[in-house]
Amino acid sequence: MNKQELIDAVAASTGESKSSTGEALDAIIAAVTAALTRGETVQLVGFGSFSTGARAERTGRNPATGETITIAAAKTVKFTAGKAFKDAVNA
Repeated sequence: MNKQELIDAVAASTGESKSSTGEALDAIIAAVTAALTRGETVQLVGFGSFSTGARAERTGRNPATGETITIAAAKTVKFTAGKAFKDAVNA
């Protein structure tokens, strides 16, 4: 399912227009992104939690040349599924 298919499905189940549903989805994504950028955790009870983590600097190898390179440290985004979500998927 892509973003447009998600908008269509939500609009069909709520009876709202596709444009207002698209705007709401964009606002949700922007709010989650902003919270994670600030280092906060976003918890959606019954669905899951979005949080950030840290990946340390490490050494790697360039596959083309075999040369050893340093891979920079980076922040990562983690999603942990909630119990109700896991149960629904595994049912």
